[in-house]
Amino acid sequence: MPLEPDRLAVEAALRVGEVSAVTGRKVFISVDKDKNLSELFFNGDVLRNIAVGSYVDIRKGFLSLIGKVEGENAQADDRKPSALAYLNGKRILTVSLVGFLDHKGRFLGGTKELPLVGNEAFLLTKEKVHQVHNLISLTGVALDIAQSEYEGYDIALPVDGLMNSHIAIFGNTGSGKSNTLAMIYQEFIAKMRERNTAAFEQNCRIVLFDFNNEYVGDNCLTAHKTVLNLSTRNDNGDKIPLGAGGLNDIEIISILADATEKTQKPFLKRVLALQNRILGGDDPTNHMRNTLRQQVTQILQMSDKIRVDLLMDYLRQVLPESDADGEPVELASDLEWHNQSSEYRCAGIFLRANPAHIQNTIVYAHVDNFDFANDTVTDLITFAYVQLIYDVLSNRAQNEHIAPAINKLKSKQADIRKVFNPDPAAEQFASNVVVIALGDVNLEMKKTIPLLVAKKVYDDHKKLGPNRSLNMVIDEAHNILSRESFRESESWKDYRLETFEEIIKEGRKFGVFVTISSQRPNDISPTITSQAHNYFIHRLINQKDLQSIASAVSYIDKLTEESIPTLPTGTCIFSGIAGQMPLKLAIRPLAEQLQPRSATVRFQDIVPAV
Repeated sequence: MPLEPDRLAVEAALRVGEVSAVTGRKVFISVDKDKNLSELFFNGDVLRNIAVGSYVDIRKGFLSLIGKVEGENAQADDRKPSALAYLNGKRILTVSLVGFLDHKGRFLGGTKELPLVGNEAFLLTKEKVHQVHNLISLTGVALDIAQSEYEGYDIALPVDGLMNSHIAIFGNTGSGKSNTLAMIYQEFIAKMRERNTAAFEQNCRIVLFDFNNEYVGDNCLTAHKTVLNLSTRNDNGDKIPLGAGGLNDIEIISILADATEKTQKPFLKRVLALQNRILGGDDPTNHMRNTLRQQVTQILQMSDKIRVDLLMDYLRQVLPESDADGEPVELASDLEWHNQSSEYRCAGIFLRANPAHIQNTIVYAHVDNFDFANDTVTDLITFAYVQLIYDVLSNRAQNEHIAPAINKLKSKQADIRKVFNPDPAAEQFASNVVVIALGDVNLEMKKTIPLLVAKKVYDDHKKLGPNRSLNMVIDEAHNILSRESFRESESWKDYRLETFEEIIKEGRKFGVFVTISSQRPNDISPTITSQAHNYFIHRLINQKDLQSIASAVSYIDKLTEESIPTLPTGTCIFSGIAGQMPLKLAIRPLAEQLQPRSATVRFQDIVPAV
């Protein structure tokens, strides 16, 4: 039976020194003179000796208080400052308490007790380092994605605590953000599929908005994913299935039209009601023609020349530009306005006095040439103009309030056709992991698509019931969550931010979790930044970004905060509810075939040697 090593010998080898002063959470430790080497050899392991950034175990009776070394200085034995104090005096460590180990060996963050002057301080053995960094419960599922940056030990993060939370990944370009995001989700998807493939595919959904087409590789994140390569440049791109309701959904139409809540959205509801009423009948084309004839009859009996001209312009938008023979038609060519009586004449006959003669006008006869375009967006715009004519005739709406929404739909109709599939039977989740690639989409649709899809899948998910999860991943989140956007109206920017703020504030109750990744945390709405539960902070240099991190991330110590601008690529500060204290982690790099396409171009590859 092997002999147990002498406890006193072990403690003598690991002893650093003793507590010399306690001021609040700050503890000062006087280091023994023989503990000034950079490494120690202990039980076959090379231990890094105590230094700034390392952990120390302060023994108070049977309790192990864990502290982090934040600084050190030297003090001469004779208490007089000396340039050679570190040679003939003592090192004094400034330690901040971060937690303690309970009697079961579990690490708990926070301060339970303060040490006493004279308590001994020890290096952490490999086992204790693992106890401090162990974030996984006995029955928990672990994501093996990182190493502790100081000691180089493997660190696993818990699925429950990390993936069922809102995650924020921040860092300058080239700092390793994309690798961290891909690593987290690659490992999560692999572990869940290994655990129960059928249940994972049935109950868990992941939607990733990819602004730069970084995650479209065959094996990036997972091989079992659907990639929607969208394009507004040509018709060859994939199309997003809108699912149940299609372009009959008032929320979808409101987003596409940038509709205001108080005026334009109620109008669009009336448009959809008119469309459903006419298209739901036995003969929609004849129904529509009869509606237009009725409107023409009313318009040509009006006495307000300005409104008549306006409504005739709307009719030009609805009726075809040419007749059955292909000849162009001008709707008002046989009409003349009589100022004294304020009414139209046709062939010398006053139309308000002789309404039966209206049937002989060109505009009335041209209604027979109307037909639906059999294009969802074009027909929707047609119904919008017909409804607007109704509203103006009944003094229900002002043109200048409603027309911008219709004009927005008209300007976007080509893009809507290219990126959306309005078929209500189309399946939104062909697989449970969907990557929406927006790299080939124009700027306006880059803002519209994530908002529309996020709202749609969020509303649909809430109807599914409990025990379902939806993870929304927004890469380059400053594109759509920025407060500083000058390309859109203030009200529409507010609506966009409010939608995502609602998802991040209320989504957890419905199993909806948001992951955002961004280079500029200061640009993102502080409501969204502060609502994240777990943060991975890579290198950040801009002072405003650092200030927004300091205000949003809880209990991050001064030493850790000051190290953010100098973090090496791939290393990050992890802080949040999944851990007891901030950790400096080196995220494992993915294999080349699994990496997102975010590598920096190398000139030696662009211009190879001859």
